[in-house]
Amino acid sequence: MDIELFNYDLPRELIAQKPLKDRDKARMLVLKRTNNEIFHSYFYNLPEFLDRGDLLILNNSKVIKAKLEITLDTGGKLDAIFLRGDGNKIEILCEKSKKLRLGRKIFFKDKTEGVVKEVLDGGRRIIEVKDLKDHLTFLNRVGEVPLPPYIKVRDVDLDDYQTIYAEVEGSIAAPTAGFHFTENLFDNLRNKGISIEYITLHVGTPTFRPLKVNDIDNYQIGEEYYEIDEEVIKKIKETKEREKRVVAVGTTVVRALESLKIGDETKSVKGKTNIFIKPPFNFKVVDAMITNFHLPKTSLLILVSAFAGREKILNAYKVAVENKYRFYSFGDGMLIL
Repeated sequence: MDIELFNYDLPRELIAQKPLKDRDKARMLVLKRTNNEIFHSYFYNLPEFLDRGDLLILNNSKVIKAKLEITLDTGGKLDAIFLRGDGNKIEILCEKSKKLRLGRKIFFKDKTEGVVKEVLDGGRRIIEVKDLKDHLTFLNRVGEVPLPPYIKVRDVDLDDYQTIYAEVEGSIAAPTAGFHFTENLFDNLRNKGISIEYITLHVGTPTFRPLKVNDIDNYQIGEEYYEIDEEVIKKIKETKEREKRVVAVGTTVVRALESLKIGDETKSVKGKTNIFIKPPFNFKVVDAMITNFHLPKTSLLILVSAFAGREKILNAYKVAVENKYRFYSFGDGMLIL
């Protein structure tokens, strides 16, 4: 399937640069898949569109300070993204990786020294860091908020780029569909009898990197770590048995849930998923989803197209543009029923 089928035009001024102060006042475009009907609402009205007994599942992964500023031994500077750590070594991703040749000495923001120990493909490097003991402590000391490149405003702190329920550190990008939730909204959902549960999927490069293929059937998405507790799996089964809906908040939750063999799983699941959800796809767990508006030609747009239908999604995006919805990470979102 041609990647150009998942392209669309977006005026630059519709790319949201900052989050709303009142998160649940973000606009919510509601798309009904059965008849392609579209409603315009706000996230604080979400309980009106869900039923008692529905199960809402969110991703509680927490964004880490994964953006690293590297100074070369010549004084030049590069930006890199932390991918993972192992002992006194870290794996990074750098666009200008040709300058990070084997054996080159580098320095981090606090003058900590590093040496390039391995050259990997795709701009990845293994760096040995002097006196490195704890990766998160190191990142909190030298790292910055890993904002997407389309966000040009730099005075954004980590709390802005975090869901209010983020708990398990490990993501290098935020599960942004969860930005719209507030404690008041959670209270209103619970008061209506809607169950709320959490899974963990640490967002990595597979979620946000652009597809550099013409045919999406030739694309390998890569792996992301996820965990689903036994109690959540039990709740999913009970919800299905009662013929109520499992509502996934975000594409990361969709990936995790659709990686389950729901008929077989009875205990907690921990592991990596490399599932690439593209049309046509048989969704076995997710009945509805909440998601932001995604960049063209990305695995995220392909996933929501698999869920709702490509033409329906592109038409909904066209309607969103016409109605000046705010797009991408800090923007408005959709409820797909």
